[in-house]
Amino acid sequence: MVRIITVTTDFGQKDSYVGALKGALLSVNPNAVIVDICNDISPGAIQEAAFILSGAYASFPPGSIHLGVVDPGVGSGRRAIIVETAKHTFVGPDNGLFSFALSRESIVKRVNITKSGYFNNPVSPTFHGRDIFAPVAGHLSLGVEAEAFGTVADSIVTLPVSLPLFKGGELSGTVIHIDGFGNIITSIKEPDMLLYFPGAQASQLTVETGSVKVKGLSATYSDTKEGSGVALIGSSGYLEVALNGGSCAASFNVKVGEKVRVTGERGE
Repeated sequence: MVRIITVTTDFGQKDSYVGALKGALLSVNPNAVIVDICNDISPGAIQEAAFILSGAYASFPPGSIHLGVVDPGVGSGRRAIIVETAKHTFVGPDNGLFSFALSRESIVKRVNITKSGYFNNPVSPTFHGRDIFAPVAGHLSLGVEAEAFGTVADSIVTLPVSLPLFKGGELSGTVIHIDGFGNIITSIKEPDMLLYFPGAQASQLTVETGSVKVKGLSATYSDTKEGSGVALIGSSGYLEVALNGGSCAASFNVKVGEKVRVTGERGE
C-alpha cells in the first residue's frame, strides 16, 4: 500500500527549506506520495498550524502520515513524537501542533522519537524537519512500526482549549484563527449554538467580536449585501464572522484571542 505523507510547515515558499525536507523524505522512500497541506503558517504559530492541520487531515484516506513542522523550540529539550490513531499517523515536535486533530481521534500509540539510526547524520540543531522528522516519516511510509523509533510516551503536549461559556443568556468564546480571506473563525461550534439556544431561529441570534456586530446567521458568505458583515457556520464546523467582498479582520482590526459573544432568543 502506498501511504500518503502530508506536509504542514511554517517554512514559506521563498527558501530551500520545504524542498530540502521533501528531498530528505524521498531519499528514504523515493515512491512516497507527498501532499502539501500548508507551508505558509505564520512563523512559530503553533495554534494556527494546529487549526489548519485539523481542517484538512481527515480528508485524507486512512493510513495517511501527517508530517508537521512548526517548531520554535527546535534544538531545545522539547520532544519529538509519533502519534498513531485508529486512522492516521502524526509526526513532529511535541509542542501541541497536533492538539486539534487528536481531539477528534482515538489515540492508539504515542512514541518518543529517540533512535538516531533513522536520522540524517549529522543532525542540524536548527533543522530537525529535514534531519529527523522527514526521514522518520519516510521510514514509517515503508512500514517500519512506530515502536522502532523510540520509547512509549506517557503523555503529549496539548494546547489549552478555550471552551465556550454560557452565562446570563450570552454564549462567549474567542477568535482562534484568521484565514487568508480575513474571515474570523471562533472557538464556538455549531453544536454549542444548538445546545445553548435550542429551538432558536438563525435570525434571532446576534454575533459580536471587536466592533463587528452581525444580526442573524447566514448559510453563505454572499447572503448579505457587499461590504456587510455576515455570520455563519463555516466548512470547519466553527462559527465564523466574515465581510462580503473584503477582509473582516482587517476592516475591523480583529485579532486572534479576542472575545466573541453570541446572544439571542431561546426558542420553544
